[in-house]
Amino acid sequence: MEEDISIINNNTRNEKIKNFFIKNKKILISSISFVVIMIFGFFIYQDLENKNKIKLAEKYNLASMNFNSGNTKNVQIQLIDIVMKKDKTYSPLALYFLIDNNIISENDKINSLFDTIINEVTLEEEIKNLLIYKKALYNSEFNSENELIKILKPIINSESIWKSHALYLMGEYFYNKSEKEKSKEFFNKIIILKKSNKRIKLEAQKKLNRDFSE
Repeated sequence: MEEDISIINNNTRNEKIKNFFIKNKKILISSISFVVIMIFGFFIYQDLENKNKIKLAEKYNLASMNFNSGNTKNVQIQLIDIVMKKDKTYSPLALYFLIDNNIISENDKINSLFDTIINEVTLEEEIKNLLIYKKALYNSEFNSENELIKILKPIINSESIWKSHALYLMGEYFYNKSEKEKSKEFFNKIIILKKSNKRIKLEAQKKLNRDFSE
C-alpha cells in the first residue's frame, strides 16, 4: 500500500514538473538563450579586446621605433591616436612618450590629453591618481598656485599613496617661489602624514633641517 502511494506521489510530482516545463517552455528557452548569448558575447568581447590591445601595442612600438630612428614625421599623429583610443595601458604610455620626448610643445594640447585619460578611461584609483600627479608635475613650471592646487586637490584630500608626493610638489613649488612659510607648511604635512612615502618623508625632513631651521 505504501509502495503504491509512493509511486502515485512520484507520478504526480513528475506530472507537475512536466506541466511546469510545458507552460513555461518559451520563458525557459528565452532565458537559456539569453545566458548563452551573454556567454558568447563575453568571449567575443574579450577576443576583440585582446586583438585591439595587440594592434595598439604594435602601433605604440612602431611609433617608438620611428622616433628613435629619426623618422618622426607621423609619430605625433600616431601617439595622439593611441591616447584617443582610451586604452588603460597604452593611452597613458603614449602620453608619457609625447611629454618625455617634447613631441608636443603646446601646454593646452597636453593638458587636454591628460584630461581625456583621467576623465574618460576606466582606471584603477591609484593609477588615476598617478596621472593626476603627473599632470600637476607637468604644469608646475607655468601654472599659478590656485591652478596647481586645483589639479592636486583630489589627491591631497584623499588617503592616496601619492599624497606625500603631491604635498612635496607643492612644498617645492612654493620654495622655488621663495615663499618659505607656505613651503614649510607642506613639508610639515608630509612629516605628520601616517602613510607618507618613506623616501619623500626623508627628503622633506632634510629640507626642513637644512633650509628652515632657525
